[in-house]
Amino acid sequence: MMATLNLCRFHFQSCFVLLLSITFAVSVTLYVSDIPFEPSKVWISNVAYQIHSYYKSIKEPIPNTDTLLNVSLPSSSRATHPSIITMNRHNVTDVVNKESTTAVLVNERSPILYHQAYPRNYHYIIDEPHKCEQEKPFLVLMVPVAPHELAARNAIRSTWGNESMVRNKTIMVIFLLGLPGIKAEKQQEELKLESQQYHDVVQSDFIDTYINLTIKTTVIMDWLATRCPKASYAMKVDSDMFLNLENLMSLLLSPATPKENYMTGSVMWNRPVVRDKNSKWYVPQELYAEDYYPTYLLGMGYVFSNDLPEKIVEASKEIPPFNIEDAYVGACLKRIGVSPSNPPDPSQFKDYFSGTYNREEFASAITTILQSPQQLITFWQDLKRPT
Repeated sequence: MMATLNLCRFHFQSCFVLLLSITFAVSVTLYVSDIPFEPSKVWISNVAYQIHSYYKSIKEPIPNTDTLLNVSLPSSSRATHPSIITMNRHNVTDVVNKESTTAVLVNERSPILYHQAYPRNYHYIIDEPHKCEQEKPFLVLMVPVAPHELAARNAIRSTWGNESMVRNKTIMVIFLLGLPGIKAEKQQEELKLESQQYHDVVQSDFIDTYINLTIKTTVIMDWLATRCPKASYAMKVDSDMFLNLENLMSLLLSPATPKENYMTGSVMWNRPVVRDKNSKWYVPQELYAEDYYPTYLLGMGYVFSNDLPEKIVEASKEIPPFNIEDAYVGACLKRIGVSPSNPPDPSQFKDYFSGTYNREEFASAITTILQSPQQLITFWQDLKRPT
């Protein structure tokens, strides 16, 4: 009799695991596809959640579901694994639930289940813990990039990322990324090989998506604070940016440039919080209650003295996270009493590209946003040719 009950119990658990896996696989596939949103997608996600909730209610663990899809399901209890909740092509809403999770309505289609962004909630999967000790950089360029964007990384490695010495100062590049979502196993193996070849990749265990940029940025600050505290300056620069290191070093080596509590770039003042639920930059009041952001710097490229990362990480313990990463850094700066600085020439930090290449314009800039890795290579080669 007991053997029969155990067999039934085993099959009952197996069926739940199988149904759970199939449901989430279908849900993720639908959300990341280009298929327009359908009500059935929310239904699928809700079914998956209800299955998980019921399964927990009978106090039976779900074996290896987090490793099956590189995710685990939402839970109100404290979690120890990364979890992806829902994915929506129009409003990506995956989260990493390492500390706690708060459900807030992002739009009528689905909620964002948000997280604590404090970086010590996460761990490094791929790391270069001794690179700064070995190279002793004056400037560290931290490039947040998606796992699949190998072309962007290689374009940087062959252009401004290849300039390891400028004005007799050592410059180092680190690519910071999270966990891949699609084709995860294959991409993870490729990332390990890439790391072994270049030794410039650092990976943490958050799901690498747009909404998790706040996590990504705080992890960048944590890496600088714990792995590279002796560098003089650092820069967070997006992977689609042109960067003129000669001009940047001129700025940093100027006697007028502060060596502490300094951050500069494209400064944003009195920016209203977007409450339009159809906007990419929508932030609900549950995540950020103020109507205006504190002064901050556009996240595509800002440079700072390297005493700030540790202070920002500490401030992040007290600042509730919200999904606009550059404004979040501004909120952390406000907490520690630091105001972003205007650069001597604000036009050097360009947040646009007109579409027409002008050699003189690029020669005078520090940053310019580009449209493709190939543009970076083409413009760089032209800029470096003899005049």
